[in-house]
Amino acid sequence: MVFTDKNLVCKDCGEEFTFTAGEQEFFFEKGFENAPARCPQCRKARRQQNNMRAGGSRERQMYEVVCDECGAMTSVPFKPNGTRPVYCKDCYQARRSNSAWA
Repeated sequence: MVFTDKNLVCKDCGEEFTFTAGEQEFFFEKGFENAPARCPQCRKARRQQNNMRAGGSRERQMYEVVCDECGAMTSVPFKPNGTRPVYCKDCYQARRSNSAWA
């Protein structure tokens, strides 16, 4: 598919901006169906506004667990439900590098 630059009008500020061929290709690859409605500056401002409403950058909740491989205390970014083993970073990396998925 061949993309060419398009001029669009921002729905917030009313200024014209260019939706480049490269951006269009990126949107296509990601499966986005709509062109951006806001210029890059208004998109950035909106993102910052949304982050401020959400209390700034949100920290990920971590859960303290015991590694099922070595028994060390570690923190993981998900709440274990007991159906699968949980590993510390070192054991996880070791298992990952030894698996066929690496």
